Amino acid sequence: MVFSNILNAVAVSLLAVSAIASPLPQAHHMHKRADATVGTRGITYSPYTSTGDCKSTEEVASDLAQLADYDLIRLYGVDCNQVGNVLQGKAANQTLFLGIFYVNDIEGGVQTIADAIQQYGSWDDVDTVSVGNELVNDGEATVAQIGQYIDTARAALTGAGYTGPVVSVDTHVAIIANPGLCALSDYIAFNAHAYFDGNVVASDAGKWLLGNIQEVSSICGGKRTAVVESGWPTQGSVNGLAVPSKENQQAALSSIAGACGNDTIAFTAFDDLWKAPGPQGVEQYWGIY
Repeated sequence: MVFSNILNAVAVSLLAVSAIASPLPQAHHMHKRADATVGTRGITYSPYTSTGDCKSTEEVASDLAQLADYDLIRLYGVDCNQVGNVLQGKAANQTLFLGIFYVNDIEGGVQTIADAIQQYGSWDDVDTVSVGNELVNDGEATVAQIGQYIDTARAALTGAGYTGPVVSVDTHVAIIANPGLCALSDYIAFNAHAYFDGNVVASDAGKWLLGNIQEVSSICGGKRTAVVESGWPTQGSVNGLAVPSKENQQAALSSIAGACGNDTIAFTAFDDLWKAPGPQGVEQYWGIY
């Protein structure tokens, strides 16, 4: 479902940088097909069928073939053999932003990652490892608990041979309200969607997002900052000025790419039909392809 007829209008230079230095190392292969990406550094990917079953190695490879020109692929967890499947299916120059979603078994998550790395790749394939996703925002963890989770993960990852960044991921709102999170991660990684603000039209999503990057970085003392999830829904309820539609998704992604594309991971590769619709009916419909 690649909307190639409009992506030419959306594509901008992948070297566009915001006022905040990107924490993500520049890839060695920056040549891109002009219509291959939405102009962000990376894209998120979840390996589930519409019914929530695990996609096969072959299905994952087929999906990744459509995403081969992004420098970075973000995964949220280690279930479904997704780390191994994505290592097998990704392009040679792509790196992975890996996630340990379930913090009740961090060491087990690290072991799953390490086993996949040993079998299918190397630690050079891994840009970042995150621990948890929006746990403070959702009231599921305190700042102190996040610190414990990161310490546990970092120790296990170091023991497994990984020396790259380890971060927690929360919303910009949670980080601004809980600046103690700033010191815990090797750089600041947050999720932010202009749609949920309700006061932002799609074409201003990039300006809104860049403002949040700058605010979070300022609160965190100028620490390197990246957005690891941002997009726009194509279906669901109108939220103030935010109207879900394919056209508005295209406008939002174009705006994000122009303002801070090199500091942003787009959300998300494909519709998440396995999710519950959510109160605004948008949760399933953020897919770009």
